[in-house]
Amino acid sequence: MPPGPAALDAAVAAAAADVPAARAELEALVRIPSISADPARAADVVASAEATAALLEASGLEHVRLATVDDAPPCVIGEWGHHPDAPTVLLYAHHDVQPPGFVDRWTSDPFTPVERDGRLFGRGTADDKAGAVAHAAAVRAWLRTAGTLPCNVKVLVEGEEEIGSPRLGRFLAEYGEALAADVLLLADAGNWAVGTPGLTYSLRGLAGGTVRLRSAGSPLHSGMTGGVAPDPVMALARLLASLVDEHGDPAFDGCYDDWRPPGPDERARLAALATDPATFHATWGLLPGVGFAGDDAIDVLERLWLRPVVTVVGIDGHPIAGSSNQIVSEAAARISVRVATGQDPHRINAALAAHLERRVPFGLECTFTPGEATPAWRCEPTGPAFDAAGRALREAFATEPVLMGVGATIPFVGPFADAFGGIPALLLGPADPGSRIHGEDESLHLGDWARLIEAETRLLAYL
Repeated sequence: MPPGPAALDAAVAAAAADVPAARAELEALVRIPSISADPARAADVVASAEATAALLEASGLEHVRLATVDDAPPCVIGEWGHHPDAPTVLLYAHHDVQPPGFVDRWTSDPFTPVERDGRLFGRGTADDKAGAVAHAAAVRAWLRTAGTLPCNVKVLVEGEEEIGSPRLGRFLAEYGEALAADVLLLADAGNWAVGTPGLTYSLRGLAGGTVRLRSAGSPLHSGMTGGVAPDPVMALARLLASLVDEHGDPAFDGCYDDWRPPGPDERARLAALATDPATFHATWGLLPGVGFAGDDAIDVLERLWLRPVVTVVGIDGHPIAGSSNQIVSEAAARISVRVATGQDPHRINAALAAHLERRVPFGLECTFTPGEATPAWRCEPTGPAFDAAGRALREAFATEPVLMGVGATIPFVGPFADAFGGIPALLLGPADPGSRIHGEDESLHLGDWARLIEAETRLLAYL
């Protein structure tokens, strides 16, 4: 039997009263620099997993344990399953975080949570430790008031999402049966705007790798050899520039092969969402006079959510500090491709490698090492689970949720949904356009986070 109105009201009230305690738990997690991309932080990632496990166990979940494969950063699994005839919901989040980037550009220390103007600043506040704490808070609200959950619940808090979940297939092969569910609920997406919730139905995938050019065994004197000896940094710049057209859109060979463009209905859905370029400009903190990349004839949301894009996310030559008048012997760049609906990321990586190798200037030695290969994910946001999510968000935020895409990647979604017959995947989240996830001064809107916890508390009942 679904819980009655009185039970739901009691759980919602308990969740609201518990927000200060949940915030303290979030701040404790944010203080742990669980950077999965940094081998030197491996112990911190383990500490983060252990702290997350303690949080889930304290919330009332059972059989809480750390799980890993092939020396991967540990995930945390917990469950509560005492309703044989009720559906099972898997609650997903991740406890690993991105590196802080340029620490001196943060207003405050990245791993010291600080509140300013109703937002909590710190690495991992919005992406995605707030999601993990929200799961614990919703479970706790029901168990403290009703002594039971409205449905069966499993929780997975991943430890390597920020490095592309490279061992996800192996993990699902080993733990898939333990994670079997009827609905997947992820708290790793975001809202349309502060005060307006989002329900995400599409994600771009991820491909790319590292290209490296070498010209010699060691650096050369730029005066004695310059003008004849090729410069790998200049060559790399020419090579990278060939990946995009004059608008900044992808232009490497094969970049649009197998892409499935949005149909008329989806383009109409995008057009119905009001987008003000000035809002994007201000939210992202672009400098005065900086324009947008991409062909202006294409809707900005289609460019952000549904089309492929190529970005240089890292580059090596020689740091300016300590540099001298020499031609370096090698240069390298890490290239990231956000893969659109229908595209095979392995084919994209092969196409990217072939494009680069055909255009290497001056016959330099070129190597390309592929990295991530995650396909895009998309579903049609209809059916009982989406109706339940829409209702929960509407009641918690007192406004209609926006059906939206996200240009980023959550590797877990597609493989898990497919593994269990295409189960519904509900993507909610604590971030908003001003959260600056992956950037300096990442932050969480505390008011919206409280509303997210309420929405998840309600959603467990409605599912």
